[in-house]
Amino acid sequence: MKRVFYFVATNLAILLLLGIVLSIFGVSGRSTGGALIIAFIFGMGGSFISLAMSKWIAKRTTGAQVLENPSTEMERWLVDTVRRQAEQAGIGMPEVAIYDAPEINAFATGMKRNDALVAVSTGLLNNMSRDEAEAVLGHEVSHVANGDMVTLALIQGVLNTFVIFISRMVANAIDAFLSNNDEEGEGLGFFGYMAVTFVLELILGLFASMIVMWFSRQREFRADAGGASLAGREKMIAALERLKRSQEESHLPDQLAAFGIRSGSGGIAGLLTSHPPLDVRIEALRRQMQV
Repeated sequence: MKRVFYFVATNLAILLLLGIVLSIFGVSGRSTGGALIIAFIFGMGGSFISLAMSKWIAKRTTGAQVLENPSTEMERWLVDTVRRQAEQAGIGMPEVAIYDAPEINAFATGMKRNDALVAVSTGLLNNMSRDEAEAVLGHEVSHVANGDMVTLALIQGVLNTFVIFISRMVANAIDAFLSNNDEEGEGLGFFGYMAVTFVLELILGLFASMIVMWFSRQREFRADAGGASLAGREKMIAALERLKRSQEESHLPDQLAAFGIRSGSGGIAGLLTSHPPLDVRIEALRRQMQV
């Protein structure tokens, strides 16, 4: 419940803030210029505000505790491993955290390569060997080093902009058509206009999500290769095989799931998942060993 509350509250706050800014400047979505401004502000602005708040959101939605003063041998090993991998990857030392969850998972987030967060679940620490955990950490550090969070935010922002703009342009065209053919010239009216815009955004947003998830799946292969480079290919394969044997679903919030380690599904449903199936990822690593 706490995760849902923070997710909803954060997004409502972003929408409210952007709405106030638009109202102050008197921007209307009924004109082409106004629609473009609204689309850009809500599309790009919302995406990057969420990215800027990602570490704060992550800590509160998962309850992750940052290891500022590692007190156990396991905690010291975690911090030392991430520090070594960060130096190898050429990035600043991320914050290292542990969050309480039975599933085997981990995630990375943050707006900057040199100011990121890498977190692992208690389920991972309790069920993976050190070699497997090291590979998972390498995978997450590679996400940070590759700038995946910023890249996906940019792609999401551009697509959101197009979705919002095209939806409003189509709604404007329908409104104009009805106004010209309606004796009273009322067109869609305010609520009708908003309803049409909302439906169009849902439909176009579905296709935009497919594009974003395709990019996410390609980025996942790069992170696997990065984890193999930092920890060893056999360790990375062993970690993915361990995940495969563990069939529980990920319970990370949506905005963090894309940077977790867990598997996605195949088939039609796979078009809307951020991760390729584990079998495909393992096979990709094995093919690289044969090259």
